[in-house]
Amino acid sequence: MLRLAERALADPRLTEGADATWNLLLCLDPDGSRRNEGWLPGPYTLGRYVRHFFRPGFLEQPEWLPDGAAGAALPETRALLDLQDELRPFLQCSLHGVDIGGGFVELTHDLPGLDRRLAHIAARLGIPRELGAYDALYWPGLGPAVYRIPPPRRADLVAAMTEAAVESTWYHPYRHGTVTAVVEAPMWGVTAVADGSPPADRDAVLRAVSRTLRHDTDLLRHLLARIRPHLATVPDAARLLAPVDDYLLVCPGLADAWDPDTGDSPGHPLPALSTAHLVALRISGRRLALRTAGLLHQLVRAAGRDPGGVLPDLDRLIDEWCAEYRDGCGARWIPVARQAEYQARVVLAAFELAGRHTRACSGSGSAPGGPVPLQRD
Repeated sequence: MLRLAERALADPRLTEGADATWNLLLCLDPDGSRRNEGWLPGPYTLGRYVRHFFRPGFLEQPEWLPDGAAGAALPETRALLDLQDELRPFLQCSLHGVDIGGGFVELTHDLPGLDRRLAHIAARLGIPRELGAYDALYWPGLGPAVYRIPPPRRADLVAAMTEAAVESTWYHPYRHGTVTAVVEAPMWGVTAVADGSPPADRDAVLRAVSRTLRHDTDLLRHLLARIRPHLATVPDAARLLAPVDDYLLVCPGLADAWDPDTGDSPGHPLPALSTAHLVALRISGRRLALRTAGLLHQLVRAAGRDPGGVLPDLDRLIDEWCAEYRDGCGARWIPVARQAEYQARVVLAAFELAGRHTRACSGSGSAPGGPVPLQRD
């Protein structure tokens, strides 16, 4: 965000010359950011990251509106909604970090040409583009590594967590003509997520990914059962348990949905899958397990002892699964400065294209409001 501020201040074409004002929100979720401070200073190893990782439970993530805008309870969410309705920006950018994988962008409106800009930026900075992002598995593509966020619809919690089916702060300003761009930058890049070739044996890979996710989920459920009875006196245990319960809730359904023997049915077929899709699903299934293991590890540490005797098992699983990312997927650390530069360049490209889009739609030479880049995680 500071890099974007420096660019906007240094180049009048981004402010006065574009008839635009930049509104920068440094962090949408300060509580979540504070809980990640254990790994933020480095060293940047997967094991350290996982053991100190935190993401709130679904109902405490400020961007989601499962009960609609009127039912938003979090003060961070209410502040953002009020800001969106006041400013009515022509562009909103929400900045995210992908832990393992590649870079991609999700849009509420098409910005023709963004896929080409993204390809150029990613190539210059050595960032792999994620051509089959798990987040957008069922979403329409707008170009390589650029996806269209579908309109919100009412759905149950599991569907909401896996398909972004509910209302969100991404879609809330749509009524004002706002283009939202969710810019995802990888922390550890995996080259294979950019492989758009047809897979050699799609079904075999899907079965393996689904089988692994079911196996990992069973392991973690048993470990949680050993831990849970000892957490009554652990401060703030509920905050760590909420995402654990969320992950364990969605994992069986995802395993079934990805399994060609149970999920790939005429009523809900899997989309055409490239090698990049299969790599992303493999990464995502293991990510759910690793995040759960890391949160359980924090719960045990917070207890000040290991009453369930699970710490050796958790350490072994975390080490094994991180090694699979590193050795099996080729995950490599991308320096923070390069991640930030990638996000800044993508935002500036979206800014230019959204300005053109707004002027074309309004028939005027100026754009209302201004971009609102948001730092999410």
